Amino acid sequence: MSRVLITTDYLRPGDEADLYLRGAGHETVHLPMTGKRNPDELVAALQGVDAALIANEPMTAAVFEQAPSLRVVVRTGVGYDSVDVAAAARLGITVSNLPGVNANAVAEYTLGLLLAAARRLVQSATGVAAGGWPRADGHELRGATLGLIGYGASARLVATLARAFGMTVLCTTSVPADERGESATGEGVRFVGLDDLLASSDYVSVHTALTERSRGLLGAAAFRAMKPTAVLVNTARGPIVDEDALAAAVRGGEIAGAALDVACTEPLPEDSPLRGVGDIVVYSHMAGQTAEARAAAALEGAAELVRSLAGEARFAVNAGVPA
Repeated sequence: MSRVLITTDYLRPGDEADLYLRGAGHETVHLPMTGKRNPDELVAALQGVDAALIANEPMTAAVFEQAPSLRVVVRTGVGYDSVDVAAAARLGITVSNLPGVNANAVAEYTLGLLLAAARRLVQSATGVAAGGWPRADGHELRGATLGLIGYGASARLVATLARAFGMTVLCTTSVPADERGESATGEGVRFVGLDDLLASSDYVSVHTALTERSRGLLGAAAFRAMKPTAVLVNTARGPIVDEDALAAAVRGGEIAGAALDVACTEPLPEDSPLRGVGDIVVYSHMAGQTAEARAAAALEGAAELVRSLAGEARFAVNAGVPA
């Protein structure tokens, strides 16, 4: 029997994931992560633990080195930038994510942000709540160009939905042409370089992973390259966008605005440069958080953890990382 630590905040004792793990013969310990956690607290929680089902816990090399019994880590989501996968590989710890588990939720949410930005829904509701009655014109998505940065599962579904609204879809990606599977979205997605995408798009939507290459990808130069009427949408990771440069670009009229589900620091700090910029709307990292996506992540995460303990991981992200 293995001991499993569960930190994902929406997982509870007695739920389907818990029953699945216990049914497989494992002991579960729940310690939901709500807000930031002191690394020492995480290290203490990992003592005697064989596997962990985690949210965005900062699984650093220092943490791994102080968890000698840990063999498996599974992220109940897609991104794993909070996990030092190289350190895990060096210590013989398998790290898995759940690719595509919340792709539909993210895609629908992205279209929601596009519609809210195009029709200025948040500004209208805020104005009414303040006693006004805003009547500024919005824009239709039909006929507009959407640029996708990244072509993973959520971006492909966004492309399908956007084309149903009558949008032209551009995409820039490092995924080789023979691995893109354009048939997943049908005809009509045109692949271009980043410079062309920025210059041509009315909406730019970020769907790429956070890596050292993508960190700060959208900064002052990128915003200068965009249309002054363009809107940035980010449902990926906050640090892909230079927040100071974004605030300056919107204030200076270089781009029209932004709809951000993610930020460099979450929750958004009081001194964030994103605050007080009327055409930047920040949401609370909810793109993948639907009841359906959470239920799928819970069971798929539990199943991946059981497989990983048996040496049969399906989604190990550090399988090819040198030990």
